[in-house]
Amino acid sequence: MPPNGKDEDDLPEPQRPPSPPIHTTFATRGILPPNFPALKPRDIRYHSHQAMTHVAWSCNGKRLAAVGIDKTTRVWFPEKGMELKQAATFSGAHSDDVDYVSWNPTHPDLFCTSSQKDRRIVFWDARQTRNIQQCSLKVSPVQTNYSPDGRTLLYTSVGNQLFFLTLGKENEEAKEMWHPAPKDPVVGSTAVFNHAGDGVVLTHNTEHSLRIIDYPSLALRENYAAHVGGCVAVALDPRGRYLASGGHDSIVNVFDLSESICVRTITSCENSINGISFSHDGEYLAIANSGTYVDICATETGASMHRVPALAPAPTVAWHPSKYIVAYCGQTRLREGGPPPMAVVSLFGLTDA
Repeated sequence: MPPNGKDEDDLPEPQRPPSPPIHTTFATRGILPPNFPALKPRDIRYHSHQAMTHVAWSCNGKRLAAVGIDKTTRVWFPEKGMELKQAATFSGAHSDDVDYVSWNPTHPDLFCTSSQKDRRIVFWDARQTRNIQQCSLKVSPVQTNYSPDGRTLLYTSVGNQLFFLTLGKENEEAKEMWHPAPKDPVVGSTAVFNHAGDGVVLTHNTEHSLRIIDYPSLALRENYAAHVGGCVAVALDPRGRYLASGGHDSIVNVFDLSESICVRTITSCENSINGISFSHDGEYLAIANSGTYVDICATETGASMHRVPALAPAPTVAWHPSKYIVAYCGQTRLREGGPPPMAVVSLFGLTDA
């Protein structure tokens, strides 16, 4: 019983002040918003009957990797050019199509790729064409994410379960290798580590809530009601203040982690959300969805800043780690009498390549 003698359920909910106008918010913090409407997307098309399924930036932002159209991973230096012939290719480790790519957050040359069909996660060093290690799995991996120290990798499966790999030695003389962590699987379809590495944010594509679990205990820490019909995407603010989630209901919710409440709801999209990403300073959210556009919204107000036209629905979206550049990908739709579908990698905000 609280000191005032009232039950907590009887206490009025605190009233949050309305969000200030977007120009007031930026002016107060001395931030000049980019002129997004003046920027144009740069689309790189590839003749392929398959789609590009995932793109990701290296931790220093110098490289961009894309996977999806075959057994090969392509890596560019975007500021030098994005032509197909300018990409470094990494192949020979996967026996089937590559679906997902993740860069190590502590080393700009290290990344891993995964394939649902060959049930394999492969680790690479971008300075050499031969892979470092291959990990064969008992399940089909859908999505991967490194811990902040780069020594643990989580992956979710087609069966909506969460598993872990850890980097370590079997003995003093052995080389460090990736090994399955001896943990029971946890239910979840999308997962990311928090910034401290002591927790994991989990979503499920048929559940309305998102969960935060402790790591390594995997005990439930928080449970947020988020979406109607399934929660499919999640992202953490680089500043550590906000958690954003996207769902089949076309809504993006922004949660204040210090207060454990939803502080704003973004409803700019008309389609189911596929992916969300915070800019390097946390000021903006890029939202990919099943429509042919990517929305950019202000984090602090939820206001729409710009709608980026896309050649195809984007399954993922990723802000550059230090610049206002957004990467996304997909596959153009087949139209009667039109050209055949093409795989696409797109950049919005790149001006000097």
